Amino acid sequence: MKEKLLLTFCLVATISAVSGCDNRPSRVRVNGQVLIDGKPLPFGTVKFVPNNSRPSVAKLDEEGRFSLSTYGAKDGIVPGVHRVSVNAGEWINDKQRKWHAPPKYFRFQTSGLTQEISEETESIVINLSWDGGKPFVERTR
Repeated sequence: MKEKLLLTFCLVATISAVSGCDNRPSRVRVNGQVLIDGKPLPFGTVKFVPNNSRPSVAKLDEEGRFSLSTYGAKDGIVPGVHRVSVNAGEWINDKQRKWHAPPKYFRFQTSGLTQEISEETESIVINLSWDGGKPFVERTR
């Protein structure tokens, strides 16, 4: 009986591994672009934070485009409502950081950005604004 149980367990484990069952929440692929005052933001990262799951992140390319990852490269995000942050702060040295977008977008608590994701999409556009400001260097210490 033990051998039959062990064989069944091994069979189920093998089928799960082959079928891609990873016991993680289902995800959908999400790609998009971040714009600042209508132009691509060529530096930074974007983070989507759901209420009850792991956040998803992506690095922006030179055109502000991104492809979100939660557990592995470009594996998508958990569907639902997400608070969004954009980190566009670049450390110049240990005392100075250049902001390519306003620091308010750095934290999802202050960004004012949300996105609802219900299905796979290639067309998310996140619009940021300087509201009359411009990139600047901040002295941190």
